[in-house]
Amino acid sequence: MTADADLATLTFSDSLPELLGISPDELLGRPLDSLFSGGLFAADGPGARAVLAGERREGWRAFLEPVSGPEIPVSLSIGPVDPSDACGGLNARVIVMIRPEELEEREVPSFGGIVSRSASMQRIFRIIELLRDNDSTVLITGESGTGKELVARALHTTSHRSEGPFVAVNCAAIPSELLESELFGHVRGAFTGAVRDRAGRFELADGGTLFLDEIGDLALGLQAKILRFLQEHTFERVGDTRTRRVDVRVIAATHVDLVRAVAERRFREDLYYRLRVVPIEIPPLRDRREDLELLIRYFLDRIGRDRSRSLRLAPSASRALLTYSWPGNVRELQNALEYATTVCEGQTIHIRDLPSEVGRYGGDGRAQPQSPPQANDLLAAATAAPAPLTEDQTGYGAEDPLSRLGLSPSERSEAEGILRELEAARYHRGLAAERLGMSRTTLWRKMKQYRL
Repeated sequence: MTADADLATLTFSDSLPELLGISPDELLGRPLDSLFSGGLFAADGPGARAVLAGERREGWRAFLEPVSGPEIPVSLSIGPVDPSDACGGLNARVIVMIRPEELEEREVPSFGGIVSRSASMQRIFRIIELLRDNDSTVLITGESGTGKELVARALHTTSHRSEGPFVAVNCAAIPSELLESELFGHVRGAFTGAVRDRAGRFELADGGTLFLDEIGDLALGLQAKILRFLQEHTFERVGDTRTRRVDVRVIAATHVDLVRAVAERRFREDLYYRLRVVPIEIPPLRDRREDLELLIRYFLDRIGRDRSRSLRLAPSASRALLTYSWPGNVRELQNALEYATTVCEGQTIHIRDLPSEVGRYGGDGRAQPQSPPQANDLLAAATAAPAPLTEDQTGYGAEDPLSRLGLSPSERSEAEGILRELEAARYHRGLAAERLGMSRTTLWRKMKQYRL
């Protein structure tokens, strides 16, 4: 569709009035702001500002507002029309390309906010369900970034304590000399600066759940006090003689090997067994690779919503993400996609937009050689141009069936990636779609688009 300088509708495709449930005459002259929710084209909206600045934007997430029925999720690309171009005799100043999104691609299975379909995580979900009416202490172990706090929150929200508070404490982030007061509270005059009584985290969690993260870093003196609470459910504030009792369920987590810490006398054996009533070990992301595609889709959708962008992955970037070992687990994956969406200028994330350590996996499962990191990685990644593929890389030789389609570099890269996966899967579309990280419907549409 096109619009004039006041962002009023001038021309549109035949399908747009049908989508909106109005006649073409009713659509003509309507302001863009009335067609899309969220104020995208309001006077101070980002769409209006981009139009006034003569900028192009690709992959904006938006919602069409039909006369009746639910909003329609769409992806928008906008650009200015040259004033010298009469554009059919109309005073058009902006062109808007609208692409309805496929809702089924945005749906991901989750449990208590945890996205997964792997068998190992399904077993953990089953344990969480079995603990719904049980207040047993739980010890969650796993590498950093695997989502230990998410599991702790799922244990709380699915339990009979869900109406009570969930209080989290990172034992490694608070100096040991302050942690006792933070956990148990203090009374006025207990130490310099204690000008009034203060409740600790145990009291704040009364009736709910206290999550002690990184408990493996706890000092031995505090370990004894935690042990006493687990045994008696009582404690005293720092500087006080009054014994207090609270109703708190304790969940602890650590990335430390507590068995080794016990052997080295850095962690109390009796506390270890008090905490480890119900052990839950979260596997690293590299051991549940079937969750990668779901997590990538989930994070891209969430980041896109936050930034009002509709994002997609080029095949080479998708393969690199699925091939990388992710030593930092889910947290590293999330950060990598945040970085990629920051440096990506359009709607499609290419391999050059990924962090350097991820981007060296060029989609064939082998690390690719790279030059030393730039002084300014963000600027280098944002401005880098894709290198043209050689004849050996395309696999087409002298006969290149894509050359006659007039594709842009990004389209050509995507088409080549799809063709490679189709050939590897012997044109089994279901398998190829899974390897590419897209639905069969999307793959079929792109095959028609690129005449594959």
